[in-house]
Amino acid sequence: MLKLNIKTETSRLRAVVLGSAVSNGPTPKAAEAYDPKSLEHILAGTYPIEADMVQEMNAFDAVLKKYEVEVYRPECIENYNQIFTRDIGFVIDDVFVKSNILPDRERELDAINYIIDQMDPLKVVRPPEEVHIEGGDVMLWNDYIFIGTYKGSDYADYITARTNGLGVRYIKDLFPHKKVKDFDLVKSKIEARDNALHLDCCFQPVGKDKGIIYKNGFREEADYVFLVDLFGKENLFHITRDEMYHMNSNIFSIDEKVVVSERNFTRLNNWLRSHDFIVEEIPYAEIAKQEGLLRCSTLPLIRE
Repeated sequence: MLKLNIKTETSRLRAVVLGSAVSNGPTPKAAEAYDPKSLEHILAGTYPIEADMVQEMNAFDAVLKKYEVEVYRPECIENYNQIFTRDIGFVIDDVFVKSNILPDRERELDAINYIIDQMDPLKVVRPPEEVHIEGGDVMLWNDYIFIGTYKGSDYADYITARTNGLGVRYIKDLFPHKKVKDFDLVKSKIEARDNALHLDCCFQPVGKDKGIIYKNGFREEADYVFLVDLFGKENLFHITRDEMYHMNSNIFSIDEKVVVSERNFTRLNNWLRSHDFIVEEIPYAEIAKQEGLLRCSTLPLIRE
């Protein structure tokens, strides 16, 4: 039996589901793009190829194993993108929540059924159909659950809006002892530099009291101010619009002192090292072309 336990983003990782780029399928057509960044690369002819993405994920896998993390992988579905396991489910405390993802992606959940079967069935939940929530929008920070959402009246028009108000309410009801704070995110269907697909595209805590943040990812300045007040401005690394586009806030914590980051994030990686983090740099720029990075590729199951 898997004893699930996730209470914060940065405590010592023991078990994780890492996505897979094997048999990733052909380059999608423009009409099939789920986000503006993928669309940009499809149209430019620079969409990543499978061999490069497999190599990047192997590098990630090697770092996780170096730190003695148990790494699960989804079962392979032929010609199908299974990189971003963060979207398909998430753990809060000892509960596994299955996401209501875009219908086209339902098979991704089936591919991790062998892992879900090892969990206590009473601790596995699935929200009702009208409840939209994805793991990239859910962040645990001690007593807090941070949730990215989109409050615009045109929510239904945005394929990039992944978590709705009902999703926030569902988590509040499921975890009444937690402080649930939602953040209204900026969405765009056409400009990746102005699209916070999930909360982890514009914010992520690191270590004990630090965070990476992109101010213009929030529709309401009050949401940004809330995080500045909570963490302290001196503890937040502010990324630029271009750094947000390259997914600088989407690194991954193995523990409070060790982070996995993209090797090209020079400014961020230097800042992390200046605050005594061990930064494990790997190549992940090809996968980043699909508007997802290191945190998006992981579904943590157990942290100490």
